[in-house]
Amino acid sequence: MRVAIFGNNFKTENLTLLKTLFDVLERKKTKVLIEKAFYTFMLQHIDFKPNAEVLDTENDFYADLAVSIGGDGTFLKTAAYVENKGIPIIGINTGRLGFLADIAYDDIVSPFEKILDNEFIIEERSILQMTCCNQCKDNCKNMALNEIAILKQDSSSMITIHAFINDKHLISYEADGLIIATPTGSTAYSMSVGGPLVVPQAKNIILTPVASHSLTVRPLVLTDDSVIRIEVKSRTNSFLASVDGRSEIFNQTNTLLIKKADYAIKVVKQIDHDFFSTLRNKLMWGVDKRIH
Repeated sequence: MRVAIFGNNFKTENLTLLKTLFDVLERKKTKVLIEKAFYTFMLQHIDFKPNAEVLDTENDFYADLAVSIGGDGTFLKTAAYVENKGIPIIGINTGRLGFLADIAYDDIVSPFEKILDNEFIIEERSILQMTCCNQCKDNCKNMALNEIAILKQDSSSMITIHAFINDKHLISYEADGLIIATPTGSTAYSMSVGGPLVVPQAKNIILTPVASHSLTVRPLVLTDDSVIRIEVKSRTNSFLASVDGRSEIFNQTNTLLIKKADYAIKVVKQIDHDFFSTLRNKLMWGVDKRIH
């Protein structure tokens, strides 16, 4: 088995589990690849050099399993590297919430051994694809596992977001922004501004306005075969598009097309874990503090 390891490059405390992880991988006679930037970061901060191949994500690569060490941001970065390669991703949570990561920081041996023994399930998660139609750049095509957020760039005035669904006018949002989320992303940025929770297997796209100027505007759930066209008007003649946290400034002359991508990300889950238990345990969903 070939395992590719990815991690964040700023939390040194995350590195303490690597020796334990590599002990497990060595016992299972696993071929290990470590993402180049993470490998360099690791060598600078711990006295441990693993038996592993350095992985340059600028080049094509393959693996049987991708391991994300960090929080949800690291998991999203790993998904961006994996793209359409079909490599399943398992997350080891060293962040605060780690909603996407399935293995706890303080208990990795037994769960990881089971995964290396193929005792796991795979959930396919839909991806959003964003393409800009005017003044396109080479990097104008972006993929999001969680969400694409259209946001104002300045700190004072709202923006006007003209939204069209399958070429039919939906609404012109007067707001600080608009979040277009996958079911996976329904528990992320969208949820924080009042969007609905949606099970990851649902075939939907969620539109959630950010600080809408109208009380009648509410989140909307679409079918995932919808094509969303976005046109923005702003006093600064520009706006921000954030794709899973990767942000870029666009001129308002750009039109954005957002739709479901033609591939999915494979997320590894432990057999005894499910979406509803994750809601209860990590988001304290339905917890009543009055009950003792």
